[in-house]
Amino acid sequence: MATKKKATAKKKPSILTDEDKKFFEAYINNASPTGFEAAGQKLWLEYIKPAIDKHEVDNYGTVYGIVNPGQKFKVAIEAHADEISWFVSYITEQGLIYVKRNGGSDHQIAPSKRVWIHTRDGKKIPAVFGWPAIHTRREGKEQTPEMKNIFLDLGCTKKQEVLDLGVHVGCVITYQDEFFTLNGRYFGGRALDNRAGGFIIAKVARMLKENKKKLPYSLYIVNSVQEEVGLRGAEMVAYAIQPNCAIVTDVCHDTTTPMIEKTVEGDFTAGKGPVLTVGPAVHNKLLDFVLDVAKSSKIPYQIDAASRSTGTDTDAFAYTSGGIPSMLISLPLRYMHTTVELVAIEDVENVIKLMYESLLKLSPNFNFKYL
Repeated sequence: MATKKKATAKKKPSILTDEDKKFFEAYINNASPTGFEAAGQKLWLEYIKPAIDKHEVDNYGTVYGIVNPGQKFKVAIEAHADEISWFVSYITEQGLIYVKRNGGSDHQIAPSKRVWIHTRDGKKIPAVFGWPAIHTRREGKEQTPEMKNIFLDLGCTKKQEVLDLGVHVGCVITYQDEFFTLNGRYFGGRALDNRAGGFIIAKVARMLKENKKKLPYSLYIVNSVQEEVGLRGAEMVAYAIQPNCAIVTDVCHDTTTPMIEKTVEGDFTAGKGPVLTVGPAVHNKLLDFVLDVAKSSKIPYQIDAASRSTGTDTDAFAYTSGGIPSMLISLPLRYMHTTVELVAIEDVENVIKLMYESLLKLSPNFNFKYL
């Protein structure tokens, strides 16, 4: 008796083109530390320019493109452009360097990492985070990496050699690690938090243009600076734009990997769809609207609950200018603030789709009033 072969579902074609992927790789590989985002912003602006009518750059480097400018009703979609990094803090007489954080840099992953030290005149000086060899450490008395004991080695033996290279206190430091894909399932690298979001909002703008969609409102595509040090770029630009509502995208934790407590962090899985947040900063009516879009468009999603704040630029928009109705769409990410951050390619596509479909259905007549 002949056995019937099971029908296999055809994989849907990716919405990401080769051009998109090439840009995303270049965007991730580029250094854009907090306070020094200009190079990355130039790349982002070049990618989004074909899709916008005009753009603006504020005094601290936040860039936003505008589609259909001049309308009374304004919608912002937003991500942040900066990445965690370090500052040169102290140079020893032996030519070693101690560091300070610029953003939420993780001291525990630093030992044995290769870095670039960025000088004021645009040079990149290679260095490594050194660490004592295992042979020299006493069992039971090993020191763990801490801010007070991690250090950089430039291959210099004197302080003056370091200074002669153009390195001084205040130089910013980024990791050398670059973009990769893993098992055809994940995009990986440093700074996916949150340049993945910057890529997503730019791709949404390009899809609107490519599909010749006309919006009945002005759309602001905002790539903010300085999120990693207190949501500062979003705070500034929200005051400047004063949109009627804002949809923010950032990353959240994939909590399926070891040593993460789901009872504390929640239950989220990369590959199972965007994460929509419930919390005081999230406008319930806007959240319900996007939830309805996800359901009608058959886009998978997950739900998170935030306490006092979301910890993202959503908070800056929500509590600005008398209160801007805001919501958060997050991308589940593994190993946040490391150099091997991972996001599921399928999730990237679904966040793009959800934001795109939401913008198409959003109306200037949307009633944000609760009472």
